Amino acid sequence: MRNLSRRWFHTAVGILFVICTALAVSEQKTPWKIAGELEEACSCDAACPCWWGSKPTKMTCGGGETLFIEKGNYGDMSLDNLAVAFIGQSPAGKSMMESFGHWNFAYIYVDENASLQQRKALEDIARSIGGPAAPDDKMKVRYVPISRKIQEKEHEITLGVYGNYSGHLVDGGLGGDSRIVNPAGADPLRKEFHQGRTSKYVYSDAGQKWSWSHSNYMWNKFEVTSEDYEKFAAGLSQKMSGMQKK
Repeated sequence: MRNLSRRWFHTAVGILFVICTALAVSEQKTPWKIAGELEEACSCDAACPCWWGSKPTKMTCGGGETLFIEKGNYGDMSLDNLAVAFIGQSPAGKSMMESFGHWNFAYIYVDENASLQQRKALEDIARSIGGPAAPDDKMKVRYVPISRKIQEKEHEITLGVYGNYSGHLVDGGLGGDSRIVNPAGADPLRKEFHQGRTSKYVYSDAGQKWSWSHSNYMWNKFEVTSEDYEKFAAGLSQKMSGMQKK
């Protein structure tokens, strides 16, 4: 039990570092709100151990998320029908959570259909959610076509020439989709998600050459705001303060 609390504490430290740093370095305090669908996958076996403060099932955890925004705004600017993705890799032997700020790389892929102002807004939102996960020289932003194709239960996501992954949800033991609610490392975007497995994950960028299958895949519908993440950071800080006193 003590080891579990210690792992959770390190996970919380990583998450709080990301969020607080992102809020501190943000030059603009523009409020935003986005709603749509999350498509996420990584190299670990399902379900992703990072959300439970556990080590990757392979030497590193590599993967990320794509947000398909159905309705969104950044201040008064519409972000409807745009997308943004965040791909990264943890150092060997460390989870994504405990190694925030020190990832091997963290790249943001912004929908090339967005205007210049919308691109900046999407990048800001990606940094607010994902934070400065890697050193500055290991973080890059690319503008690419981002698309999704859904055929029956299979969802396929393409990030320009750099990445392509597809996945499907798995059935729960009592019927219906398998869902995970409020995992230990949950943030507003992933307070609840449907669990699945990849059929493929191919990625070629940041000096990487990934190709795997049957790994972790997650999907959910989301509606989050900048205020949600500010409240999340404040609540997490309070919880950590209580743990330190104990």
